[in-house]
Amino acid sequence: MNKLTSLLILTFFVSCTLSAQTVSDLMNFVSQDTLTKVIREFSGEDPTVVNGSTVTILNRESANNDVAADYLKERLSMFNNLTINDQAYTVTYGSTTYNGRNIIATQLGKTNPNDIYIICAHYDSVDDFSVDDNASGTAAVLEIARVLSTQCFDNTIIYALWDEEEDGLVGSRYYANAAGVNGDNILGVLNLDMMAYDGDGDNDFDIDVRNIAGSLTLKDDMLTALTSSGLNLNANVVNPGSGASDHFWFWSNGFPAIFVGESWFNNDETPNYHTANDRFADLDMDYFTDLTKLSLYYMATKGSLQAVDNTVTTTVSNITANQSGATYQWLDCDNNMVIIPSETGQTFTPSSNGNYAVEITLGSCIEISNCVNYNTLELDGFTKKTVEVFPNPVTSILNIRIPETISKAALSIVSIEGKEVLKKTIDKQHYEVDFSQLANGIYFVNIENVGRTLFYKVVKE
Repeated sequence: MNKLTSLLILTFFVSCTLSAQTVSDLMNFVSQDTLTKVIREFSGEDPTVVNGSTVTILNRESANNDVAADYLKERLSMFNNLTINDQAYTVTYGSTTYNGRNIIATQLGKTNPNDIYIICAHYDSVDDFSVDDNASGTAAVLEIARVLSTQCFDNTIIYALWDEEEDGLVGSRYYANAAGVNGDNILGVLNLDMMAYDGDGDNDFDIDVRNIAGSLTLKDDMLTALTSSGLNLNANVVNPGSGASDHFWFWSNGFPAIFVGESWFNNDETPNYHTANDRFADLDMDYFTDLTKLSLYYMATKGSLQAVDNTVTTTVSNITANQSGATYQWLDCDNNMVIIPSETGQTFTPSSNGNYAVEITLGSCIEISNCVNYNTLELDGFTKKTVEVFPNPVTSILNIRIPETISKAALSIVSIEGKEVLKKTIDKQHYEVDFSQLANGIYFVNIENVGRTLFYKVVKE
């Protein structure tokens, strides 16, 4: 193997040895690129595809936001381990009747399914675009669901996107009132609203809280998460906090809740609040990404991450699931995640380059690894194009030539009856095999290098 090949293989090995099973590692899976794409699509800055059609979600006012709700439902449906509820409601408060749709995704806890933590945001608006208010919170909830849905948790996590906040907190009121009547065991609510504007660049954000149920403990837990995460953010605790967003009705029903967003406490909120000038250009995406990371860190901690490792290690010859003692099923990511038949071991040796993942089952937990790219089968020239076996048919001497990049290979010759007639190590570029003493017939010549085998059918005459 030459130095270039060694370097390429080493680079591949290092780049594909993934490790991410702590809350901190999960936090770092938050992608600013994904946040940017989602927030631009959901606010109408860019077109997107919903229900198979190209659309622009320019306006999300409650009378005109079914396409926005469908967008959320479709995106959440792409993630693992979530049950989606398109909660349509008709409710009368005072003299006004409201019709709306809450989009709710539930990730059921594996140990304590009745212990519920909610992360939520409203998705409706009062004008066109409305990027900060509240495409920002909506995009954050979607991104956190994307990352956390790949994991198993002891407790249940609910990702809720409320309708008609701008009409008087209607969607969240409907849900929270029903939860109170049903006696749901909601242990904490994190509400995200307007979280992407930082006009003075000081990285301040607000935690709005009141001394209701266990809300002060939630606030303390958020401060602990901020310290543990190492993120460059500064928290302002506002107590008594604002009741002007969707956490309010959880407080009213005796549930603990906090509200996180940009710093209204320091008068550093978007100047284009509730206007069509609330546009993407006003956002501080680094600040927004860090607030999303903090929110994920907090939710992963409250959900209680189970110790199942769904990462893999890729070498030049195979891909190995890092979790031991589990049940495995390898999947073809390039073919709609189809099951690869008979590939149920902890280690998988691909027969072709491509993108692969593994489904890992440990107890009641089922997780799927990220798709990893495997592209080393031809990295060092070990292919049928470069390994020559001739002549065929053969009468006496069979020549085998391997490229200079291969320093050693294992040779096995098997008769059509299945009997191994020769087993040798090839340690030079040109190797000769004497077939003169072998009976006429069909033989299989197998040449193996670093877990990869080339097969040739040779006729002896």
